[in-house]
Amino acid sequence: MKKETRKNKFFGFYFLITVIVIYVILFFLNPDEFNKSLLASWKIFKMVIILIAFVIFLSALINYFLNPMKIAKNLSKEAGFKGWLISAVGGIISHGPPYVWYPLIKNIQDKGMNQSFSAVFLYTRAVKIPLLPMMIVFFGWHFTIIFNLMIIISSIFIWKIMERI
Repeated sequence: MKKETRKNKFFGFYFLITVIVIYVILFFLNPDEFNKSLLASWKIFKMVIILIAFVIFLSALINYFLNPMKIAKNLSKEAGFKGWLISAVGGIISHGPPYVWYPLIKNIQDKGMNQSFSAVFLYTRAVKIPLLPMMIVFFGWHFTIIFNLMIIISSIFIWKIMERI
């Protein structure tokens, strides 16, 4: 088990070295493509760095204000329906791109959150409260209510299936 941990520990470093080597090779083989690639990477970095900073800030707030043992208790396997409800409501009220939430969810999982509740959280993110008025305009009340209720109800099945897996 220690070898696996050690291997994972250095994966990021090896990945960074590989990317640097590829950039150096590209610089010598095709400087124009190197410049385009560097510019594209810089644009992506500028977009993502704000989101990463937000996730770090949010994780710090959660670690400061919430007791990790309380999170683990409320979202552990023993939490049952209460854990499902917390995860479903959290998923529904969450906003932003899903990849922003991945590190935060992983952080909570490390403190004891059951993976089935992570699946419920990610699944119920499909219910978008700010977009409900637009959905009603385009599809009508009946479709909107039934569709969103189906997402919420089927998250119970997702929860139970993930618990079994």
